[in-house]
Amino acid sequence: MDLELKDRTFLVTGGTAGLGYGIAEVLLREGAHVAICGRDPERLAEAAEKLGGEVLAVRADVTRAEDIGALVAAAGERWGRLDGLVSNAGVHTSGAFVNTSDEEWQADFELKLLAAVRLVRSALPLLRAAEGGASVLSVLSIFARFQPARSMPSSVYRSAGLALTKGLSNELAADRIRVNALLVGFIHSDQWARAAAAAGENLADYERRRAAELGIPLGRAGTTEEFADLAAFVLSPRAGYLTGTALNVDGGLSPVI
Repeated sequence: MDLELKDRTFLVTGGTAGLGYGIAEVLLREGAHVAICGRDPERLAEAAEKLGGEVLAVRADVTRAEDIGALVAAAGERWGRLDGLVSNAGVHTSGAFVNTSDEEWQADFELKLLAAVRLVRSALPLLRAAEGGASVLSVLSIFARFQPARSMPSSVYRSAGLALTKGLSNELAADRIRVNALLVGFIHSDQWARAAAAAGENLADYERRRAAELGIPLGRAGTTEEFADLAAFVLSPRAGYLTGTALNVDGGLSPVI
């Protein structure tokens, strides 16, 4: 299937590794231009070199409004257009509620919710001008729909991200901007590689064990490629009638639809 992404321009936050890197890789393979950002200049340069193609790497901390503005401006100056955004920056943070400090709540709010708000707001003029419409995709978690014990503060702000997705989809539809989310379950990423190393396990063995412990119906972790292929489709014109929705990418793990 031709996703009709050739020469379109996308911005992916958290694009130096993991799921964000995977999305950038697929978009580039489909002929798109991609801007990525990251805080670590060495990791950013390494990711840009590996991705190759028409990629723009911008050092940015998405919790800083001025960095977000500079990131969007750099993409606009490079290509003169912006067809889509992927709000992907963030790591899973969770623990016992009574042990979570105000500072931890605030930091998670800045990273997972306010950064997404600022990104869309900053990019809105370019998105509105996109020929044929534009697309916004938020990478959230299945905890956006259900909140087990010891899942805060992450689950709270992921739920807020789901509300933001729906609200923006209604408000921006008149501008031909589609807004959707993907809800991540147990998918291979750098954080699980680090967890396997900490546990002294081979990554494949660790993922098999965790998939069994979690009771994933499909019996395994998802792959970055499976997630990124779906993300590229949702961003593409081929998903032109899809907006205001969130898709679970979790092998059936979520107890709710």
